[in-house]
Parts: sequence; C-alpha cells; structure tokens
Amino acid sequence: MLLVLALVAGLWGIGWAAGLPHRLRWTMIGMLYLAVLALHLVLPDRHPLRLATGESPALWLLLGGAALIALVYGRGVQVLKRRAGAKEDAAEPAKPAGTFSETELNRYARHIVLRELGGPGQKRLKQARVLVIGAGGLGSPALLYLAAAGVGTIGVIDNDTVDGSNLQRQVIHTEARIGMPKVFSAEVALKALNPFVVVRPYHRRLEEEIAADLFAEYDLILDGTDNFETRYLANRVAVAQGKPLISGALAQWEGQVSVFDPAHDAPCYQCIFPEAPAPGLAPSCAEAGVIAPLPGVVGSMMAVEVVKVIAGAGAPLRGQMLIYDALYGETRRIGLKRRADCPVCGGVVA
Repeated sequence: MLLVLALVAGLWGIGWAAGLPHRLRWTMIGMLYLAVLALHLVLPDRHPLRLATGESPALWLLLGGAALIALVYGRGVQVLKRRAGAKEDAAEPAKPAGTFSETELNRYARHIVLRELGGPGQKRLKQARVLVIGAGGLGSPALLYLAAAGVGTIGVIDNDTVDGSNLQRQVIHTEARIGMPKVFSAEVALKALNPFVVVRPYHRRLEEEIAADLFAEYDLILDGTDNFETRYLANRVAVAQGKPLISGALAQWEGQVSVFDPAHDAPCYQCIFPEAPAPGLAPSCAEAGVIAPLPGVVGSMMAVEVVKVIAGAGAPLRGQMLIYDALYGETRRIGLKRRADCPVCGGVVA
C-alpha cells in the first residue's frame, strides 16, 4: 500500500513540475490504479508484488468504487446546475442586443451617472468586442475590469498554464487553479464576476497564421504580452485592420501604457520601438522581478483606455505614453510621433 501511495505522490509531483493540467494528472493516477488492480487479479496469492501493494484486491475494489461514486455524484451536481441555469435563462425573455435588464442597470448605475459615459456609452461597451492578448500580469487586472465595466464580448488568448509563481501578481488566478490553462482560469473568474459578458478563451499562442482572422472578430486589441515577437505581430495586424492597440509593459518598479492607433493619426508600436532590444537589455519579469501591485496599476490603466476609446470619452493616450514609477510615486507623460518611414504604418492615412 505504501509503495502505491509513493507512486501516486511521485506521479502527481512529476505532473506538477511539468505543468500538466489536473485532469491529466488524475488520468495518470487512474492508469496506475488499474495496473495495480490487474496485478491483484492476475497474480497468485502471496506473490511479492501483491504483498507490496496491499495483498488483497478487495481494498482496491472498495477504493475504486468509492472514487467512482464520488465522480458520478460530482458530474450529477454539475448537470443539475447547468439545467437550473438553462431554465433561468429560458425564463428571462430575450432582449435585443444593447438593451439592459434591471439587474444590469443596477450593476452599471455608477457608469450611467457619469456625464462622459452615460447610457449611450454603456451601450457601446455592451456591444463592443475586445481581444486581450495574454492572461498574465497585465491581462489579469485588465480582464477583470473590462468584465466589471460591461464589455459585451471579451476574447483572451494565451498558451500558458497557471503556475504558483504567477499568483504573486496575476490576480485573476487562484491556488486551486494551478495547472489549469490561464485562459480557462480567466474565463472562470470573469463569468463569476459578471455573467452578462461573453468570454471567448483561446488556449494557444498568437501566431501569424491565425492573427488576421482572430483580430477581424474584434473591435479593439489589448496587448498584455511580455515578448517583442508577439508585440510586433499584434501591431502589424492591428494596423492592417485599422484597429486601436492598447499596449502596456512592465519592468521591476516601472510601467508604461499607450494607445497605438495610426487610423487616428497616432503612431504605431513600431514607430516608437523600431527594433527589439538586444538580448539581456530588456529582461523579463522572471529575470528582473516585478513588484506585485504594479501590473494591477498598469493593467487597470489599460482597461481605462479601452473604456475611453470605446465610449468616446475624454482623451485616450493616442500619441502619448504614460509612464508610472511606483518606487518614487511619479507619473509622467511623453509625446509620441509617427515615423514617415515606418515599415508598418508609414503608408496609413488617418
């Protein structure tokens, strides 16, 4: 028995170290259980392997039966919850796109009383489709506030899984969801926060062959990635489709945010950063570290810019970069200009 428990612990540890989802780890343990049960049914009494694994198959059959009952019960509860949710949805009459239920009006009341937003602005948020690239440090707070603000359709693309080291700053994830793909963890959090929004998770890396088709389904792109390859790709496709790109970046104690939108005479990302820095000059958060609340500050700023652009409120950071220094509590803003020779947006006319 102790040998089997040690093997179970070993399999779980290997799965955790490899970042495997919980479902796959339980599958591995289930295969081990079947192998042990087969040994007890096939090998003769007093065989060394049977002695080392509990001797009698009765115990393993009881354990298997208990696990099966728990699994069936859990699935039954999930089915009942889905049916109950479906009945509630069916009971509420369908509403035209852009109209609000009484619950939604109460939820967004603090938005609706804002002079710069009001009912028309909230309606534009409900009808908007925003794609968030990355469900990590910047994506976490941005996604939460986009859902809370009532953005109607939120897409999130990321190929990573939740790791314990993420929880220091990636507030959309939890300890219980370690090992889960980040996009599905984010979906759980967003639906729990606001059931009136549609969440579209894409568990994969943003790549050239899918970017154009994916971006075409959204009105605005929010880039919360931490690598220049993806940033340049997102910028190229957003410019080609004439869509605003809200971009943020972090480094230790400092963050920055800007709205790149050549369609409104603002520079694109590559106007400001023509080339990726040499290796080592722009270390990642894993290499250089980052203070925990900083992604929350900058990601929230990015969400504010999304709301402003969608609702037409105030002055979005087009042609401006806001830089926040958390260590010294300083904020400064610098002007950005388009480059006529930019290979991405040089030919775009506002």
